[in-house]
Amino acid sequence: MKLVIVTGLSGSGKSVALHALEDLGYYCIDNLPVFLLEGFVSRLQGQGDDFYRLAAIGIDARNQSSGLKQAKKQVTMLRNKGLQCEIIFLEAQADTLIRRFSETRRKHPLTGPNRPLAEAIKLERQLLEPFLSDADLHIDTTHTNVHELRDIVRTRLGDPEGMTLSLLFQSFGFKHSVPADADFVFDVRCLPNPHWQTELRPLTGLDEKVIDFLEKDGSVNSMREDLVGFLENWIPRFEADGRSYVTVAVGCTGGQHRSVYMAEKLAAHFRDKGRKVLTRHRELS
Repeated sequence: MKLVIVTGLSGSGKSVALHALEDLGYYCIDNLPVFLLEGFVSRLQGQGDDFYRLAAIGIDARNQSSGLKQAKKQVTMLRNKGLQCEIIFLEAQADTLIRRFSETRRKHPLTGPNRPLAEAIKLERQLLEPFLSDADLHIDTTHTNVHELRDIVRTRLGDPEGMTLSLLFQSFGFKHSVPADADFVFDVRCLPNPHWQTELRPLTGLDEKVIDFLEKDGSVNSMREDLVGFLENWIPRFEADGRSYVTVAVGCTGGQHRSVYMAEKLAAHFRDKGRKVLTRHRELS
């Protein structure tokens, strides 16, 4: 049996993630009290039914704070019993969460007469720290819409039988903020910038003219080789440590040219090596 715990900040997309897992064949339950976690798993395992081979539960700040403090202990105990258990933690920047609650007119579960929304979000992050520190997959949805989040969950967890490491190469623009969910962040702003070439400005790092422009400069090829060597050396260390997901973020100024090119080249290299590789270009979406 495999269990996925979906948790994170309210408004970050936990319900969307659970629905995506349900589409993948997971038996899903939202807002399960932490103290019921062990009993829930035992009952499903006792059914001996392949229907419950994949299960996902949502746990969030609607739980009592005392229960959330016991979460890490509960998960550790289940893993020690041999259960394959993964934690997905979703979050977004505070101003994005405030805007989402304003647009939907939903009430945050921790707001009250003496606790405004901004303070509720801060408190929620503190309460869920035990999950964040132990998360297998961390997803920042600040720049992600509903459809993109659904695709991310499906592609990263859509192969429950394949125990290989999932590599995500993501391009981004530094002027739009650094992804909070990256394991590695590489800055390629030192490379020649196609933006200053008038004919290349409206194109992206996926276009042949931009690729040709970049590959004419020796520094581009040199950096690509250095990044490949670094990742080839360290990714196996993550794998040996039991990691299932690694996110590599590559950033340039606007996230249109250099970062897109480099993310694609790194992804192609590791895909050719037989790795499970995904790509996402945050600013192009």
